[in-house]
Amino acid sequence: MMRLVVVAAVASLPLAAQASVDFGRDVAPILEKNCTKCHHAGTAAHTRVELTSRQELIQHGALTPGNPEKSSLYDSIANGSMPPTGKLSAADIATIRNWIQQGAAWPESVSLKAPASTPAAAANSSELAEIEKIRERILANHEHGSGTKTYQVTIPNTTVSYAMTAIPAGEFEMGSTEAKDEQPVHQVKLSPFWMQTHEVTWDEYRLFMFANQAGEVAHKDALVDGVSRPTRPYVEMSFGMGINGYPAISMTQHAANKYAEWLSAKTGEFYRLPTEAEWEYACRAGASAEPPKDLGDYAWFAANSGGKYQKVATKKPNAWGLFDMLGNVMEWTLDQYAPYKAGEQTDPWVKPTQPYPIAVRGGSWNDPAKQVSCTVRVGSDPSWKQQDPQLPKSIWYETDAQWLGFRLVRPEKVPSAQEMYSYWNNGVEHDEQ
Repeated sequence: MMRLVVVAAVASLPLAAQASVDFGRDVAPILEKNCTKCHHAGTAAHTRVELTSRQELIQHGALTPGNPEKSSLYDSIANGSMPPTGKLSAADIATIRNWIQQGAAWPESVSLKAPASTPAAAANSSELAEIEKIRERILANHEHGSGTKTYQVTIPNTTVSYAMTAIPAGEFEMGSTEAKDEQPVHQVKLSPFWMQTHEVTWDEYRLFMFANQAGEVAHKDALVDGVSRPTRPYVEMSFGMGINGYPAISMTQHAANKYAEWLSAKTGEFYRLPTEAEWEYACRAGASAEPPKDLGDYAWFAANSGGKYQKVATKKPNAWGLFDMLGNVMEWTLDQYAPYKAGEQTDPWVKPTQPYPIAVRGGSWNDPAKQVSCTVRVGSDPSWKQQDPQLPKSIWYETDAQWLGFRLVRPEKVPSAQEMYSYWNNGVEHDEQ
């Protein structure tokens, strides 16, 4: 009872009378002691919210700067439901409340320490330290900087290259009224980014799968060597459909995430999968969501594919210069497949909290025309690994999804190391047994 009385008393104080709260000095120690065991980067597979940044908390509705009562972070602490190990002291509760009331400042230079009490936490901390080094390499690389131009990248120590297309900042109405899972239509505002001009090809992806093909045997690089790589596949992964110039297929979202980490270390540019919102925005290219009337001019799908994927960038690009956003291969996004939320959103991301379903977009060579659009959503499924003989199932391959690929984006703003970790480690790569 006394705890609640003290909180109420603090809440009644005018803001000017409350001591200024410093995140690093006052708030971080409370969160590290009581919350990071379950909510640190890479450890929140069952919780949804990770304590990695102010934006992460805002994005998941846990923090409303200036309004503690609308912040579930504060509400759960104040009512005693969190942390599960026991109620916080009245002084700690008041500190969290005052911090939120004063705007919830969280400097990018301050990161919460990972709990080191378990082997998993120690591993997470070790990988985060490596990601800090990758980020330093990225920040030191000013070759392309910011801007609005498409540019070409050659993967170091190889002859393989790819193009990055500039996608401007903007707003659009995401979703449609065509299907229940595409509703409600909602307003989304997005920051600028670059997107790979076409899907990742086998020429690129096989460099990640096989270190000798990437020149890594002759050109040792500790940062690149430290990134997890796929085990060797037990079948030929193109399934006879072609390698050179064809889209890479049948990888898990985890594999696509680790490819993004590997490519970031290799090139000194930050890459990740696109969010659902970024993918749909880029697919629309400033137009409506309606598929083009002459779909066959832009996409490979069931009616014209001949029953297999085709070489990338052989159809017309969309208005922003992106090839194969529709058809050829469906593409992984960064998001859990979940119901849309109403209301205006800025740079939304629904971080996966379970292995299935994860959102896939664009339709493929195997789909009818009605499934090849900018708004149609597909959720991943365990059946995509049905023929995998391994127990447990592979974290790298979706051997029954021979119409599944991906492309990457490069946000204009370089995220924090904690955010990079969260993008590259979904934490739910193991199938539920």
